[in-house]
Amino acid sequence: MRLAPLLLLLALAACGRGGSDDAQGGLSAGESRQLDAAAAAIDANASQSNGAAE
Repeated sequence: MRLAPLLLLLALAACGRGGSDDAQGGLSAGESRQLDAAAAAIDANASQSNGAAE
């Protein structure tokens, strides 16, 4: 029975946010910035290829 409070404390500590910087959607801020940069690069490439074809 002495282990019950310790196990409860450990279980609650495992549920905390900790040091992660997760944003909404489960992505970290860094991952979100990388995805935004990749999307901007794709948009830039698409607009260049559309302009060259015309």
